Amino acid sequence: MQNLRWVLKLLLILSLFGQLSKSQNHETVISNCNAADRAALLSFKSKIIKDTTGILESWTGSDCCGESWEGVECNPSTGRVTALQLQKPSDSDSISDDIFMAGTLSPDLGNLQFLEVLVISGMKHITGNIPDTISNLRHLSQLVLEGNSFVGPIPSGFGRLSSLKTLMLDGNRLRGQLPTSLGNLKGLLQLNLGKNLLSGPIPPTFKNLQGLQFLDLSRNLLSGVIPEFIGQFRNLTFIELSNNRLSGPIPVSFCSLTALSDVSLSGNQLTGKIPDKIGGLKSLTSLSLSNNHLTGQIPESLASLKNLWYLNLSSNALQNPLPTSFVKGLGLPSLLSIDLSHNKLSLGTVPNWIRTRKLTAVHLAGCDLKGTLPTFITPTPLTSIDFSNNHFIGGISTFLAKMSNLQFLKISKNQLKFDVSSIVLPRGISSIDLSSNQLFGPLSAFINNHTTSFLEVIDVSRNIISGTIPEIKEGLSLKVLNIGSNRITGHIPNSISNLVELQRFDIRRNQISGTIPSSLGLLVKLQWLELSINRLTGNIPNSLLGIVNLRHANFRANRLCGEIPQGRPFNIFPVVAYAHNQCLCGKPLLPCKKEKKNPPQMGQ
Repeated sequence: MQNLRWVLKLLLILSLFGQLSKSQNHETVISNCNAADRAALLSFKSKIIKDTTGILESWTGSDCCGESWEGVECNPSTGRVTALQLQKPSDSDSISDDIFMAGTLSPDLGNLQFLEVLVISGMKHITGNIPDTISNLRHLSQLVLEGNSFVGPIPSGFGRLSSLKTLMLDGNRLRGQLPTSLGNLKGLLQLNLGKNLLSGPIPPTFKNLQGLQFLDLSRNLLSGVIPEFIGQFRNLTFIELSNNRLSGPIPVSFCSLTALSDVSLSGNQLTGKIPDKIGGLKSLTSLSLSNNHLTGQIPESLASLKNLWYLNLSSNALQNPLPTSFVKGLGLPSLLSIDLSHNKLSLGTVPNWIRTRKLTAVHLAGCDLKGTLPTFITPTPLTSIDFSNNHFIGGISTFLAKMSNLQFLKISKNQLKFDVSSIVLPRGISSIDLSSNQLFGPLSAFINNHTTSFLEVIDVSRNIISGTIPEIKEGLSLKVLNIGSNRITGHIPNSISNLVELQRFDIRRNQISGTIPSSLGLLVKLQWLELSINRLTGNIPNSLLGIVNLRHANFRANRLCGEIPQGRPFNIFPVVAYAHNQCLCGKPLLPCKKEKKNPPQMGQ
């Protein structure tokens, strides 16, 4: 669901870009580029110390307005540079870590006097401060510096860019407060400052941004209240303020924004009730208010939102009863995804108005649900279910029947009791969490020759599962394997090395014996290794030193002996990670005792 939200967000941005670029076509007249502009571009190139995109390799020859200078556009009638657009290649997602530019941004870019579009996006390792000289580009209509590593404050001079329609600085490491001068950009349509380290309140001068259509200030450290004046942004279609430190109530003025389609205020410290007039958001398709301190009941008017397909009200303090229209199966005709988890709702059973709909995601964790798992009238569209922290009993086989598209399943912390050998998992499932129940039977029910490459997470910890860890076939994509606190015996198979994507391996509190296989050191993506409270013998293999990203390891309460691998991070993990073994030694424990050699006998 979240992926779909971001796709819609991207389409909105692209459509706005299209509107802004309509006026940038010029008649075709051949002309060499201006010498000052060429010098500014070459200065930019000189500050980039590494370029794996290959873009700057094309910047050769004297004519920067020729087709060979990738990312550079000129007005052919004047030879002046009007656009510089450097973006990570769209087909590089699979190798994105290797595609970047590194260096700093040359202040000489401020000499491109006729620049209208400046886009340096997704280059990741361009760092340093954003030069104040960018504020001199008075013709600039689009300024996009997202997805880099810029630090320092947002230049206050940006408030002088009176022609600016788009300002996107998201995904950097910018600090300081939001410049009040940005309120001077009265023609601004898009403002995205998300994913930075910006702090302080939303400035009152922002009330001048009456034409805004897109506002994203998410994932910062912003504080204070959400200003009432945002309710005056009549053209606003998208607002994302999530994951900040905003407090106070949700402004009632929000409810008059009839063009608003996407609202996310999640991950803040908002208090009070959801406004009764929220039904005034007639165009709303997505609403996320999760992880706040909202109280009271879900307002009846919310049921009148005919276009709403995504609703997330989880992790608040909302109470019964649900809106009457919900109970009667009326309202929210477009709903596809609902999350009411972790409130003060006591639903008893999954409501009929949820069971009878064609939904793709149902998250009702911690909603005081009882009895056996429900039957959905139309289970096929479901891709995500979270019924954790409830009181369900019984089995799961009937529940999973016909859920052919299920990808995410979480029913942890219930009272389910069944033999896992009877379970038939949907073929495309990627994450399954059945931890903290009373499941029994062999572990091979989850890891076998039928396990698909789609499966990335298995968590069946804190059950009474038995058997051994089966041999691991090649080609699996598991990232998390948590089988801790069960009754598993046998040894760790050498074939564990086939789980090349594994990041978390947890087998604590079982009865696993034998040695730690050296092949475990081939799991170079491992970040979490938990082997404590078993019956492992032998030493800790030095091959584990090859796991360079390991953040946690615990070998406590086994029968291990010998020298701890003497290299980071093993020699700096806390002492408790090695306690209660047979004879481990070396940092961080006491030094290993050197074997004493017998002195030569007399006459020898």
